[in-house]
Amino acid sequence: MTDERLRRWRLVLGGEEDGTGVTLDGDDSKMDGVLGALYQSETNDDAPRQAGLGASAPRVARWLGDIRSYFPSSVVQVMQRDAVDRLGLTRLLLEPELLSAVEPDVHLVGTLLSLNSVMPERTKETAREVVRKVVDELEGKLAEPTRSALRGALDRAARTARPRHGDIDWRRTVQANLRNYSPELRTVVPEKLIGYGRRGQAVQRDVILAIDQSGSMAESVVYASLFGAVLASMRALRTSLVAFDTSVVDLSDLLEDPVDVLFGTQLGGGTDINRALAYCQGLITKPADTVLVLVSDLYEGGNRDEMLSRIRAILESGVRVVALLALSDSGAPSYDHDNAAAFAALGVPAFACTPDRFGDVMAAALRGDDVLGWS
Repeated sequence: MTDERLRRWRLVLGGEEDGTGVTLDGDDSKMDGVLGALYQSETNDDAPRQAGLGASAPRVARWLGDIRSYFPSSVVQVMQRDAVDRLGLTRLLLEPELLSAVEPDVHLVGTLLSLNSVMPERTKETAREVVRKVVDELEGKLAEPTRSALRGALDRAARTARPRHGDIDWRRTVQANLRNYSPELRTVVPEKLIGYGRRGQAVQRDVILAIDQSGSMAESVVYASLFGAVLASMRALRTSLVAFDTSVVDLSDLLEDPVDVLFGTQLGGGTDINRALAYCQGLITKPADTVLVLVSDLYEGGNRDEMLSRIRAILESGVRVVALLALSDSGAPSYDHDNAAAFAALGVPAFACTPDRFGDVMAAALRGDDVLGWS
């Protein structure tokens, strides 16, 4: 085995008695130290595993600086999350000096939001700066592609019976003329053309985002708040954003700034989806032109039967409803399978969505297409 491979195995195994016979020095030794502080097991016979990082804010701040010296940003973020989860360092994030040394990411924002109610005043400004940095980065990647997808959907949502050739909606035209199929010509002879129209800047659709702010939905809350601000920036949409746990708060007035929206949420409560839907019903003035997006894992702590009856009533009024079990990059979500199946049986698609595809999902919903066909 080459010296380089042995060196790498020594760093991975993290101990002097690892069988590699390699001694680390210089930066390798320092890198091994910061890894060991987080991951090294120190045991005595059957003694429980102990962490080597300690609970000292200065020590943690130095460690955070060290890992940023030796590892790329993506690895630093993983190690920070492990430090919070494994070593119970959440309370140290209330220290502004420590926050300034942290590599910001979506997960850190979720942690900070869960601490919002207990955060001292001297930390809040630093916390807002951290959240602002993450939001600005995400907005730079996601905002314009989302707006572009939605503008296209809104432009094509208006139909005309006298379209120019380039504006003909062939799928709907064929569907509308299937009875005019000619066996001799082996084609459909269209008597009625359906085309895409163009509308001005008047409000065309109402969008209601209902966001479950229970603790398990932290990452989804971050992305949903950002997208709420993006939707609100479009004149053709009237956007409302409602956050809920066992109570409901309307954050629509804060949509000019997603950071304000995020600090208006309060992560960690229970869940009463039925109450949130009741509030959303009161916001609906044009059912046929309204899309309701429920971002929730569907673990209902309120009245399940009333929740399903309310969803049915909203659908029957003409509202388009979509349930996003998660809006995140984190993979397969944990959710209530029975409620998801009940939603699907009523005609509400219930699925997880990654942030880069949210614009496609919303565009399909605004057009009235099958949102499960967006991929």
